[in-house]
Amino acid sequence: MSQDEKRKPDAVCFTNMCMVYDGKGRILALDKENDTYTGTTFPGGHVEKGETFQEAVIREVREETGLEIENPQLCGVYHWIKSGVHQVLFLYKTQEYKGTLRRSEEGPVYWIEREAFKKKELAGGMEYVLKIMESPQINECYMRLENGKYVETLY
Repeated sequence: MSQDEKRKPDAVCFTNMCMVYDGKGRILALDKENDTYTGTTFPGGHVEKGETFQEAVIREVREETGLEIENPQLCGVYHWIKSGVHQVLFLYKTQEYKGTLRRSEEGPVYWIEREAFKKKELAGGMEYVLKIMESPQINECYMRLENGKYVETLY
């Protein structure tokens, strides 16, 4: 790769995800259905044009769960390159919420004990998301494609 190619910015897709917790050892789980990204995960999605990252995560949690979160705290970033696009997932968490939990077209949402969550069939990459969410020392995961397989590096 030439120096000019290295300096050229990647096309970027910004997304978000939020771990909502209740202070009683439970976290909010979403079982994604009817999507290319399936399995148990946290609510989240794409940042829309003109939105701040914080506005986007609040909107996505509301759309997917019915809950209105407040003060989501940025705790890390998970990123990778796919089809020439740098996919950047901002990771948030909060225990401040109000509203009534409801299912969305994304799938069922429910409260679950943290350890039980880890035993579910998790969506791809969630084991690294959890490491970032649970560790004050780790705040980034980069998935690099090597020999046709993604390999993680935690920072």
